[in-house]
Amino acid sequence: MQINKQALQEIIPDSERLLFEENIPAEYLSDALGRRTGTADALVFALSTEEVSGVLRYANENGIPVTPRGAGTNLVGSTIPLFGGIILDVSRMNRVLELDRDTMTVTVEPGMLLKDLQAYVEERGLFYPPDPGEKASSIGGNISTNAGGMRAVKYGVTRDYVRGLEVVLADGTVLHVGGKQVKDASGLSLKHLLIGSEGTLAVITKCLLRLLPKPETSVSVLVPFADLGTGIRSVLTILQANANPTAVEFMERKVVALGESFSGVQYPRPDAGSYILLTFDGHESEVNANIERVRRLALANGAIDYIVLRSAEQAADIWKVRGALVMAVEAVSEQEPVDIVVPISHTADFVRYINELEASSGMRMIAFGHAGDGNVHLCVVRDGRDQQTWERELHDNMEQAYAKAYSYGGVASGEHGIGISKRSYFLRETAEENLAVMNTIKTALDPKHTLNDQKSYIMGGK
Repeated sequence: MQINKQALQEIIPDSERLLFEENIPAEYLSDALGRRTGTADALVFALSTEEVSGVLRYANENGIPVTPRGAGTNLVGSTIPLFGGIILDVSRMNRVLELDRDTMTVTVEPGMLLKDLQAYVEERGLFYPPDPGEKASSIGGNISTNAGGMRAVKYGVTRDYVRGLEVVLADGTVLHVGGKQVKDASGLSLKHLLIGSEGTLAVITKCLLRLLPKPETSVSVLVPFADLGTGIRSVLTILQANANPTAVEFMERKVVALGESFSGVQYPRPDAGSYILLTFDGHESEVNANIERVRRLALANGAIDYIVLRSAEQAADIWKVRGALVMAVEAVSEQEPVDIVVPISHTADFVRYINELEASSGMRMIAFGHAGDGNVHLCVVRDGRDQQTWERELHDNMEQAYAKAYSYGGVASGEHGIGISKRSYFLRETAEENLAVMNTIKTALDPKHTLNDQKSYIMGGK
């Protein structure tokens, strides 16, 4: 496999957007964590669908691996080039192409950042609900992992807001799937097949997204509990009460303490063992009624206080700590970010198991996450372990954690994707029949396995 530099230069005539071998910056050979590194022969910054198509056609004809890349915020190694070849970066394709108020849709390029899209539509009285923690992630990346975030309990995940896609297949074919229509029972849903496929089936070049009217008001509430189990159990009561919270987050006191040190913000009620953080949005009268309904339920189900964050500054500070939890742990020690999902009814059971595993193994495992949808985030902390011990103990403990999650009917990832780091756990726990179907689809769309091969579900076409 040899890259023909002249052939790529004919597709990408701007030399500043085409780098080779030793000129490729190190960060493009890894993911956001930077702990695993691949190799690449060329880095391409595409600006159009035509350029993406040309690069993929050239790579496919010559059997050259291609690794798609957006903002580079991936946490599971999906953007690491395992077999050399070409890194196809679409981060500079970051424009708003159309805002259609009649159909309540916006069309953007895949490199547009989530925070920029949210700001753009909210300035115009509209709302894009998906809200993963990393606001500097790209929309194409969010679609590729079906990102969720804190508002999923009320609004759903990225999949629920993708109306259509323009994608390029491995051989350079441009495909349009979905559209501005609300209903579609016309053949197989290729759009949904591509969402969450982590760049293994196609490269996204345009994103047609559904919007909502911007909520009239939004209010957050912090609810301290003596222990995490009581807090999470109360969430089930809240969700069944038709109070319609936008976000329901849980945090153990020990991780909040790290967040406080990192951010300089102090939470009220430091005597609590855990906190549930909720947001309500909508019409003001509806929000106030739901806040009062949940206040009664929370206090009746073990809450030691109920703190309505009416001040925008106070609410921003409380959410600042929640948003900084991963960085707060990273500031203390290297850690492995995990986003296992279990049925909501087993969230407390799973977190209890993780605490037991922490005690028996001696490896710190700090839990927080989305109590409203069972998405448990863990920071598994390295502390002072040498590399060999860290890798061995991490693997052993994660084998147990993923097995327990699957025993509850859970899955390996809610929003980070599978990539490289979760692949062994995913392959071990997923039915062979399911994997066979996934790989049949992969081979049908990418017969030479040039696109992001041996990531996620792919059993290995090379």
